[in-house]
Amino acid sequence: MDRMMKSVAGLTNLAVALLTLSIVVSLLVGPGNMMFLGNVVENIIGLISLLGGAGLAGLIALGVVLTCYKMAGAVALKSNDKND
Repeated sequence: MDRMMKSVAGLTNLAVALLTLSIVVSLLVGPGNMMFLGNVVENIIGLISLLGGAGLAGLIALGVVLTCYKMAGAVALKSNDKND
């Protein structure tokens, strides 16, 4: 189970790093020049407005996503401490 949690935490960290990279690249070169990533910034804005328009259900969904991300980060930190 611990190995699976480390894998999920690693994949989550990789996804966040790729998302950050795609946002920066999109802002630097423009969404029209990003063939394989699409318009990342517009998709994020759409997701935020979708969650905002959902009212309480959107807030609950956002809370669940943030809690999962926080748990994955805690597992990653715990595994890094064991490796040191």
